[in-house]
Amino acid sequence: MPTAFSDEVVSAILRHMNDDHTDDNLLIVRAFGAPDATAATMTGLDGDGGDWRVEQPDAEPAKLRVPWPSGSITERPEVRREVVALYDAACARLGVEPRPH
Repeated sequence: MPTAFSDEVVSAILRHMNDDHTDDNLLIVRAFGAPDATAATMTGLDGDGGDWRVEQPDAEPAKLRVPWPSGSITERPEVRREVVALYDAACARLGVEPRPH
């Protein structure tokens, strides 16, 4: 069973991703399963991966689960590392120059 982070931790991470990294959310979902996405919102996460709500043209919103690149995690600081790794991998897949971290 994946590690479940506290509601407070998940809320803080989702707020940060959805307020400060909307472009990163879209890049991640386009690279990992929804290439035609027009918008993406991170909706959850646990020790095995992150969840996004994806909007696509001419389709109902869909859910997309993306596993963490390094495998399962158990500690809050690991979430940042894994999201950054997802962003870097998405940039590589899509041929986008990543910004410095």
